[in-house]
Amino acid sequence: MKKNTFSFVILVFFSGLFLFSCTTAEAPPNYNSNDSDKTKTEVPAPETVLRSFHDDALVGSPAYAQLRYLCKDIGARLSGSENAQKAVEYMQRVLDSMNLDSVYLQPVMVPHWERGEKEFCQIISNDKNKINQKVLDITALGGSVGTDGRIKSEIIAVNSLADLENLSKEEAKKYEGKIIFVTQPMEAKFINTGSAYGACSSVRVRGANYAAKVGAKAFLLRSLTLATDNHPHTGVMVYEEDGKKIPAAALSTISANYLEKLLVKAKKESKSVEMELQLNCETLPDVLSYNVVGEWRGREKPEEIITVGGHLDSWDLGEGAHDDGTGCLQSVEVLRLIQKLETKPKRTIRCVLFMNEENGARGAKEYARVAKEKGENHIAALESDSGGFTPRGFRVQDSTRLEIIQKWLPLFEPYNLHKIEYGYGGTDIRPLGESGTLLIGLEPDSQRYFDHHHAKTDIFEAVHEREFLLGAAAMASLTYMMAEYGIE
Repeated sequence: MKKNTFSFVILVFFSGLFLFSCTTAEAPPNYNSNDSDKTKTEVPAPETVLRSFHDDALVGSPAYAQLRYLCKDIGARLSGSENAQKAVEYMQRVLDSMNLDSVYLQPVMVPHWERGEKEFCQIISNDKNKINQKVLDITALGGSVGTDGRIKSEIIAVNSLADLENLSKEEAKKYEGKIIFVTQPMEAKFINTGSAYGACSSVRVRGANYAAKVGAKAFLLRSLTLATDNHPHTGVMVYEEDGKKIPAAALSTISANYLEKLLVKAKKESKSVEMELQLNCETLPDVLSYNVVGEWRGREKPEEIITVGGHLDSWDLGEGAHDDGTGCLQSVEVLRLIQKLETKPKRTIRCVLFMNEENGARGAKEYARVAKEKGENHIAALESDSGGFTPRGFRVQDSTRLEIIQKWLPLFEPYNLHKIEYGYGGTDIRPLGESGTLLIGLEPDSQRYFDHHHAKTDIFEAVHEREFLLGAAAMASLTYMMAEYGIE
């Protein structure tokens, strides 16, 4: 054999070895896969898979049209309502059309609260012997009792719930029979608006209990938003079991600003301001509803489950677009994108559209209960419930396993996903954490979310198609990496 011929044969031999090594299923370096059976099935490189997810999501996805139907044709979907049931049926049809390994409804009893009609709030002040009346923008908090007709009383402002704590009986007397207005705003200094919301959400959730303990007739707060507009924001409030129940409502930020200034002026002049208030809400018996579940089983480790989801219910104001129609359709899109791969991931991916996140999280609790009862192994859960805005990265609710996800950051950075930090996973996946499930939340840009959160402005038109679909591709990317390469 001539020297040149021998060299050529050697070159071909080693080139073949190189090409073979590039087509095996072994995880790329630093992807932290400890699976011992990596070479059984050929899979494409992660870079190729993640690129395909973004290409397929941004060109030709049905998710935005499905979101439009959910918002415009069905609309608001408060637990226990007719629209909530319509949403369940629609999303089941969507999943059924995808030829998944299984689609089913998981029954759960949910609360049924209705707002009623003709919410009314008017202030009455005496300015230089002239009676001034002004109607304010107001909405009842979810779970509030009604006023049983129109009530009228003096209104008193306090800066925070701390002003109502630990009062002596004598000090509490000044609040008896009055309407208490907590003026505390969301703090604008927080860069992440979710942190600003979290810092004062207890005012909405527990405020009526503080007011009731000092003998107040009703409770009001400034809407939890950084926007200055005429749209009041609702949200859940919770009564203490043995406490007195008084009506609770939120003012729009413009109405709150007006009222606060008026009360400051009245106090300086030793005058009082009265308010007329009417809320017609009521709580009805619980209703049977459902979590909607679709599953794509893993090729090698189907018993290891990765849950991805959002919540199907919404408040009765607006259309539940950012909260959380986007999260639901992004989760469905995760399944569609991963289905398009020639090879299934190793582990099972389960999409869950939870019912009743807004006022009870009963769907989340039931899902976790059934999973525990069946002995299911949920290794990770990814939730989208922070709006359909441009994705920035992920929040990982486990400091010890955070590094595993962070090792994949170079794969995500070409898609402007630079943030993988410790943080809250989400309300609907939280109950799974008790069994050791790794909890992760999609982290979109937060600046505009609370402009729409729980308000009538949360409509389909507020969702930017491209931002929404980028979020879906980001979720598919992380879900695939966990399903194919594991998290241990």
